[in-house]
Amino acid sequence: MRSTAAEDYVKAIYHHTEWQPEPVTPSQLATRLGLANSTVTEMVKKLAAAGLVHHRPYGAVELTPEGRRLAVRQVRRHRVVETWLVERHGYEWDEVHDEAEILEHALSDRLLESIAASLGDPERDPHGDPIPAADGTVRRPDAVLLADAPAGHEGAVVRISDEDPAMLRFLADAGIALDARLTVLGVKPYSGSMQVRALRGTVDVGPDVARAIWLAA
Repeated sequence: MRSTAAEDYVKAIYHHTEWQPEPVTPSQLATRLGLANSTVTEMVKKLAAAGLVHHRPYGAVELTPEGRRLAVRQVRRHRVVETWLVERHGYEWDEVHDEAEILEHALSDRLLESIAASLGDPERDPHGDPIPAADGTVRRPDAVLLADAPAGHEGAVVRISDEDPAMLRFLADAGIALDARLTVLGVKPYSGSMQVRALRGTVDVGPDVARAIWLAA
């Protein structure tokens, strides 16, 4: 089963568990994909019948080994394309996701690998997500979520979630990008905002932002 829909589903399942251990539920999957719960339920049944996922009624959805291979293939395609658009075509990091969603399904394997080679076989995309190697190997950096980092923790930014383009623009304006060094100063009383010291000075980030940034552990 190699339809565009199946590729999008297994990729979404993979994304959910890439940086945290909890498996995805059908309702969470529906939210991530912007689809009705009933639509997702029917597709999950088809994926299970095709051997791409494990799913019990009312339970979580998990990839089978075959499903994971397909997901990693699509993740590689998506992230190579994102990197190509930023490095060769002048896109900003908040502009590439939707373009990559289209192109990842259209490029031949030969063209994709040619693009990857022309970029020097990059190991991460513009947001710090690891690009799986052509053989499916994935090397994820040892990282801690900013929201979980204790006061005094200092480290380089290794990953920023790309789910909210507006947040990416806010962080760029604040001087927070990949490889920027941050020092956690602590959480402000009552407001819940986390204070971090960046190159341009102290920045207050809300809980949603703190859950979207990973620092080197």
